[in-house]
Amino acid sequence: MLLFEWILILLVSAVALTAVARRFNLPYPSLIALGGTALAFLPNAPEFKLDPQLTLALFVAPVLLDAAFDTSLRDLKRNWVPVLSLVVVAVGVTTVTVAWLVHWMMPAMPWAAAIALGAIVAPPDAAAASAVLRRLHLPYRMVVILEGESLLNDATALLVYRIAVGAAMGSTLSAGSIAPQTLAMLGSVVAGFLLAKVTIRILRGVTDVPSAIVLQFVSTFGVWILAEKVGLSAIVTLVAYAITASRITGGTTPARLRLPSYAVWETVVFVLNVLAFVLIGLQLRPILGELGPDEQTRYLQIAAAVLGTVVFVRLAWVMTYNRISWLKFKLLGPGTWPGPQPPTVRASMVVSWCGMRGIVTLAAAYALPTDFPFRDLVLLCAFGVVVGTLILQGLTLRPLILAMRLTADSTVDDEVRIAQERLAKVAAEVLDGEGSEVAEILRDEFETPVAGENGDSNGTAQSGRDTRNRLRCQIVAAQRQALMRMRATAEIGDDAFHRVEERLDWAEVNVR
Repeated sequence: MLLFEWILILLVSAVALTAVARRFNLPYPSLIALGGTALAFLPNAPEFKLDPQLTLALFVAPVLLDAAFDTSLRDLKRNWVPVLSLVVVAVGVTTVTVAWLVHWMMPAMPWAAAIALGAIVAPPDAAAASAVLRRLHLPYRMVVILEGESLLNDATALLVYRIAVGAAMGSTLSAGSIAPQTLAMLGSVVAGFLLAKVTIRILRGVTDVPSAIVLQFVSTFGVWILAEKVGLSAIVTLVAYAITASRITGGTTPARLRLPSYAVWETVVFVLNVLAFVLIGLQLRPILGELGPDEQTRYLQIAAAVLGTVVFVRLAWVMTYNRISWLKFKLLGPGTWPGPQPPTVRASMVVSWCGMRGIVTLAAAYALPTDFPFRDLVLLCAFGVVVGTLILQGLTLRPLILAMRLTADSTVDDEVRIAQERLAKVAAEVLDGEGSEVAEILRDEFETPVAGENGDSNGTAQSGRDTRNRLRCQIVAAQRQALMRMRATAEIGDDAFHRVEERLDWAEVNVR
C-alpha cells in the first residue's frame, strides 16, 4: 500500500512540475528529472531500484511505438545521410572517446568495461527527444533528423554494448561472436514487419473499443518480449513493427476505434514518461549508497568528465559534419545530399545540443551483471549523463533556439493544404451526376477542406438525411483512399497524413 501511495504522490508531483514547465516554456522531462533528484535527498524519500528488463519493456516499448508510429518513412529516406551519421558515426565516436577517457582516468578498468560504458552513455533517448521536441518550434527537416536518430541509435549502441559486456565477462571476442549480433539486427527488421502484418490482421476482427485498445498494448509488450526471448533487438523489432502497422491501419481501422485509441495512447505515454523521468532522479540515492566516501569523490569526478565528453563529442561531430556537407555542396553541387542547401551553423548548433539521454541509458547500466568490473562507476556515470544532459541541455535548448533565430517552417502545413485541395476535388467527383438538392448542399459543404463536422441537424425528412449520409460516407471513403495514395506515392509525409486523417475520422464518426 505504501508503494501505491508513493506512486500517486509522484504522479501528482510530476503533473504539477509539468504545469510549471508549460507555464515557463520548459521541457517537462528536465524539470521532472531535477525534481526526482532533489527528492532523492529527502530523509524519508522512497528508494526505487530499476529492474532493467521491466523498465525497458514498461517505459520504453509504448513510448518507442508511439514515436515510431508517427515517423515519416518518406522523410527518413530523404534524410538518411544525416540520420545515419548520428546513428552510427556519432554513437561510435562517443563510445570510443568515453572509453578512452575512463580508461585513462581509471587504468584498472578493463577496456571492454570502458567500451561498455561508452556504449551505454552514447545514444540520446527517444522518449526525451519526443517529449522535448514536440514543445519546440523547429524546422521540419531538423525534427525529422532528430526523431529518426532517437529511434535508431539505441540499436547501434546496444549492439556494441552486448559485445563489450560479453568480452568483459570473459567471452572470446571474434568475428564469429559479432556476426550473430549483426544478423540479429537484420532479422529484427524482418520480424517487426511480419509481426505487424499478422497482428493487424488479428486485431482487425476486434470491434469493441476497450478490447481493441487493450490488445494494442498487449501486442506492443508482446512484440518487445518476444524479440528479447528469441535474441533479436527489441528496439529495432518494435520500430519496424510500428512503422509497418502505421502504413497498414490507415485504411483498415475504423475511425470510431482509432480516435479513442489515439487519446488513450497519448495519456498512457505521458504517464509513463513522467514516471520514468521521476524514477531517473530517484536513482541517485541507491547509486551513492553503494559507494564509500573515497569512491564517491573519485567517481563523481569521472562522471563529470564523462558528461562533458559526451556533450563535447556530439558538438564536435555535428559541426564536422556541417563542414563536410558545406564542402560537398560547394565542390560537387547539391545532389540528393546535402540537398538544396547545406546545413547552417546555427541549425547544427541546435542539433548538437539535442543530446538528452534517458531511461534506456540507465536501464542498460542496471542490466550489467552484478560482478561486472567497476559496475558502481558505470551506474554513477550513466546517472550523471542522463540527469546532466536533461538539465544542462534540456533547460537551455529553448533559449539556444531563440538565440539562433530558428523557427518552424510551413512544410507540413503546405502538405496539409495540398491534401485538402485534392480531397475537395475527390468530393466533387463523387457528387458528379448527382443533381438533387441534397447533392448541391453537399457540393457546397465539401468545396472547402474537410474539418470536424457537427452532423446534420437541418434535415427534416428521413429520406433526405439518409441520402446525405450515404453521399457523405461515399465522399469520406473516396477521400480516405485518395489520402492514402498521396502518402504511398510520397506526395505528402506521415505528419500531414495523420493530421488530415484525423479530420476524416471525425467526419466519418459524425456521419455514422
